[in-house]
Amino acid sequence: MAGATPKLIKELREMTGAGMLDCKNALNECEGDLEKAVQHLREAGLGKAAKKAGNVAAEGLISILINDNFTKATMTEINSQTDFVAKNENFINLTKDITAHVQSTGVSETEELKQTTINGQVFEEFLNEKIATIGENIVARKMVTLATDSGVVNGYVHATGRVGVLLAATCDAAAKEKAAALLKNIAMHASAMKPTVISYNDLDPEFVESETRAIKAEIEAENDELKRLGKPLKNIPEFVSKSQLTQEALANAKAAFEAELKEQGKPEQIWDKIVPGKMERFIQDNTQLDGRLALLSQNFVMDDKKTVEQVLAETDPSIKIVEYVRFELGEGIEKKEEDFAAEVAKQMGN
Repeated sequence: MAGATPKLIKELREMTGAGMLDCKNALNECEGDLEKAVQHLREAGLGKAAKKAGNVAAEGLISILINDNFTKATMTEINSQTDFVAKNENFINLTKDITAHVQSTGVSETEELKQTTINGQVFEEFLNEKIATIGENIVARKMVTLATDSGVVNGYVHATGRVGVLLAATCDAAAKEKAAALLKNIAMHASAMKPTVISYNDLDPEFVESETRAIKAEIEAENDELKRLGKPLKNIPEFVSKSQLTQEALANAKAAFEAELKEQGKPEQIWDKIVPGKMERFIQDNTQLDGRLALLSQNFVMDDKKTVEQVLAETDPSIKIVEYVRFELGEGIEKKEEDFAAEVAKQMGN
């Protein structure tokens, strides 16, 4: 793979905010691999987390359909070429029709959908007629259906139609109504906070180790600036996820706090009033990755003094989230490769 090119350097700078020379060096070090270069810069404390290079905006709508008893939920992403068409009433109605059809047929892939029959027509022919009427290419790109016999499902689509979330949970029969209402609010939370997994237990161990280095580097870089401004420095954590906090790690932390209190001459009989607070802060400092990416560990947007997990337990301990899907419009669509010089010339009419 090639190293740093002007186009890749420009793209990496936009993604990370790092300097040109740092971007060039990172790309050469990573043989032109953009994703690896982003991580390389983060671990060096030179760049912040960024979207993958292929995740670009696309037009269209995300739509959901929940059945009346909250046992089946479907979400689709239907793409159009322009935002103008995405706001067109005919296109909006089409997305609703396709979502209902996906739910009734149970399909989960575009190619599978094309072979189904809708309103007496093969779906591909039906869609081609709509394309001819609306005047733009339309693609039913992503679709998912969650169903349950022993719990509830619910979801949320942001008003713009650009982000949607579905959730499924198990629960006692008596808790279904409460669970359905809460899942909608948690789906709203997830649409904004962008968790990638339900629990910290779902994070890949290699990814956690990689992020440990990156998060430490980010905080060290922040501390350099805080030191320059004469402000208090942030604690640099040893860990970033509860998955790393073994019983041994917690015991070592507790022993260190007790040794510190002993050194300060604090009476041993009051340690049990001080150590729990220090341990709580230690866990907060050492689980930052969970708060970024694990839904249950995030502070709930509607009550940020509690985590999503705490809100679930307080609503009804039987409610357990078992499935989570989030669609963001255009996510994962390949970028169109362009010759920037040719594009500028074209815009200038040459």
